Amino acid sequence: MEHDEDGIDVQEWGVPLPPESDGPSRAAALLGAHGPLAARLVGYEEREGQLAMARAVERALRDDRILLCEAGTGTGKTLAYLVPALASGRRVVVSTASKALQEQIVQKDLPLIAEHLGLDVDAVLVKGLGNYLCLRRFQELRDGFVDTARGKSGRDVARALPLVEAWARDTTTGDRAELAELEESHPIWPLIVSSSETRVGPRCEHHDACHVTRLRRAAERAQLLVVNHHLLFADLALKGDHPGGVLPPYDVLILDEAHRVEDVATTFFGSSVSSGGISRALADAERSLRASRLVEGDAPPTYLVSARTRADELFAALNAIAVSPGDEGREPLPELDAHPAARDRYYAVDDALGVVAQVLGGHAALHESLAQVAQRITKLRDDLSSILYPERARVGWLDRRSGGGMTVASSPVDIGPMLRDRLFARGLGVVLTSATMTAGRSFEFLRQRLGLDEPLDAPVDELVAPEALDHAGAALLYTPEDLPDVSDPAYVEAAAARIVALVRATPGGAFVLCTSVRAMRAFRAELERELPERLRLVQGEAPKRALLERFRSAGEAVLVATMSFWEGVDVPGAALRLVVIDRLPFEVPTDPLVVARSTALRERGRSPFADYSVPRAAIALKQGYGRLLRTRSDRGVVAILDRRLVTRGYGRTLLESLPPARRTDDLAEVERFWQR
Repeated sequence: MEHDEDGIDVQEWGVPLPPESDGPSRAAALLGAHGPLAARLVGYEEREGQLAMARAVERALRDDRILLCEAGTGTGKTLAYLVPALASGRRVVVSTASKALQEQIVQKDLPLIAEHLGLDVDAVLVKGLGNYLCLRRFQELRDGFVDTARGKSGRDVARALPLVEAWARDTTTGDRAELAELEESHPIWPLIVSSSETRVGPRCEHHDACHVTRLRRAAERAQLLVVNHHLLFADLALKGDHPGGVLPPYDVLILDEAHRVEDVATTFFGSSVSSGGISRALADAERSLRASRLVEGDAPPTYLVSARTRADELFAALNAIAVSPGDEGREPLPELDAHPAARDRYYAVDDALGVVAQVLGGHAALHESLAQVAQRITKLRDDLSSILYPERARVGWLDRRSGGGMTVASSPVDIGPMLRDRLFARGLGVVLTSATMTAGRSFEFLRQRLGLDEPLDAPVDELVAPEALDHAGAALLYTPEDLPDVSDPAYVEAAAARIVALVRATPGGAFVLCTSVRAMRAFRAELERELPERLRLVQGEAPKRALLERFRSAGEAVLVATMSFWEGVDVPGAALRLVVIDRLPFEVPTDPLVVARSTALRERGRSPFADYSVPRAAIALKQGYGRLLRTRSDRGVVAILDRRLVTRGYGRTLLESLPPARRTDDLAEVERFWQR
């Protein structure tokens, strides 16, 4: 480790050279110092990392290669892949992990390209089906509203219905984001939005007017589709069993925020059934029956009541045999045959759902939705069977939420083979990019998890784009060794006091990023007691977007949050000058998926901790660190209060994964950093 003149440790960061390209790069020319952006935009600067990435993306698209590209904040990676994509003339799908990035691409980046670069921009934003109003379900809700008017949720739906009706008359897209008056979690949305489970297709009387149908037709004509990972992997999962899928055929795939790929793919290549999902399917069944005039009066049919009751009994029985009955969170699903009472409850709900599907199917000729809901309930039966009796390559688990709902699911232990078969072996050009893809300066972990560690017909290139931000000059990494170990009961109190000292020393706003709700609450209490003059915001007090707006406008606020604020949050400028991370973000070792993956690695003679837990933590830690510097003018401190970062051997891998900031363990040096 080298030291600068102030005695602060300086980390070095090696940057692999980009793959060689054949001939001049059109994309690099457009983005370079003599290109149209430099000529037309005041203050435009050529970025070495952006040009290197643009050349590598151009090559991957041209030669159908696979590219792994880590590009840190400030690189301009969005333009570095959009410009080659549009210039290629091929049909390209760009997939992101968040709606925010989707909207940024469509509302900001593509208009910039269209105005200044002379490229044709023929693009369509495609969100997941659950973002769009389903005209059939909305009509059925209005026609058969009696079943939803029961209880508080029903009253909330009744109050929202006129608002939705007025919006539905005027909207041309059906995108529920237009109706800002209703929060995303409002109970009316699950009743009226589209989904792969509720789509009827050409047989639907609303097919031609359907917002999803119109969107798909536009997507079939467009050169560039901007989607999200959930929609992309829903498409890949469907294509594994059926022709067609959700998206039209495409030539090139660009996966932005690619560090999220394994988690999202695990969800869509698995199966899940929730208590709420069964309730919604049965509610849709009742509405379809009422719309078809097969049910009259206020009372639901006895076979629907029976199915609801049997489902409630099953989830109650599963909760009773769980390792930690009643606790929130995810845990292994007990083996059903070892618990006869729970097994009998499963047989009972399977029979009850079978009766519902049979009744609906028997009247399918009367209304398209009856056949569709019958198929949906049949799929619920199939999913329950595969979850409660999972195959060897899958792990079953249950998850309880604070609202009382429960989900049972099974997930593939290793999604690599599925990604190889359904994505990487298709002969497409594929670009995977993110600010956080390497662990310990290597792509090895990502390659292993995504199935890229074995030979493919397509070559696989790697690029770490040169840093665009001056981390060594603009950021300080504070890693104290004098705090108690995180396992010590005295740690939380000591860490809370240190957070107060850091906030007092910082001229600007602060994020306190926690790995547990317990720590979040403890730190909040200490901040309220010691810093009553500062605005304190806490995750859960308001929607995430509202909290961030208040934080940005306040200028010197302190926001205390858990993992949902570790990524996808952009607060440039003085509003965020300090990021505090309480613990290293290791996953819960008892999580059933972590246990199953650790077991699989151990059986292959590998170390679950070194080969899975540490790289996952490295990527997550780099995401948390990345909240600090968002532009070249930003300055700030990242404080990681977990002493294991500098006292344990694996800490070196974690430190090497972070950008090259100066490092100190001296609180006084943090204060001098701001004085300088």
